Amino acid sequence: MKFTAFERSKQGTGASRRLRISGRTPGIVYGGATPPQLIEVDHNALWHALKKDAFHSSVLTMEIGDTSSPVLLRDVQVHPFKQLVLHVDFQRVDATTKLHMKVPLHFFGDENSPAVKTEGCIANHVISEIDVLCLPADLPEFIKVDLSGLRKGSSLHLAEISLPKGVSAVKHGSDKNPVVVSVVVVAGAEPVAAADEPAAEEEAKPAAKAAKK
Repeated sequence: MKFTAFERSKQGTGASRRLRISGRTPGIVYGGATPPQLIEVDHNALWHALKKDAFHSSVLTMEIGDTSSPVLLRDVQVHPFKQLVLHVDFQRVDATTKLHMKVPLHFFGDENSPAVKTEGCIANHVISEIDVLCLPADLPEFIKVDLSGLRKGSSLHLAEISLPKGVSAVKHGSDKNPVVVSVVVVAGAEPVAAADEPAAEEEAKPAAKAAKK
């Protein structure tokens, strides 16, 4: 994803307030061997970009004048009740240095799992994103998680998720293999009979004939 930024010469509370009134958001880009640089970004373009997962978890191309550089979104300050971005931070990316990033999980297939389809359960998403470590070129926009094998009483742990090549999960705390998805039984839901229904119908036929006689 690309975005356009502009050099910012003035700093301070007053200068930032005037910048926001003009429709721009103050920011900074730092990291690498280059000193930190003050920037400003069009607020409306930034506001819409922030709604996309990729803007938070992908290597972005920042264009300033005739130059472009790869960066990561590192911090966003938003007004507590207005639709207003107060400040934004970006970090320069080195192609040879591994990144520690949060990547969203995209779940699919739960409607086809035995747990949901026939066993009266739902899939509870305990974790919606995970921390990963990888080179910039290997950073995924999201990680797909297949839930089609879930059954009643089971759960899906972090170690069971297939990660893209070159990507490893960063584990925190004492739980080295946390639960990502748990199977929860829906109160009052009855399991759906599948393979046994035809057999039951066949058994009922002789009884019905006997009753007619």
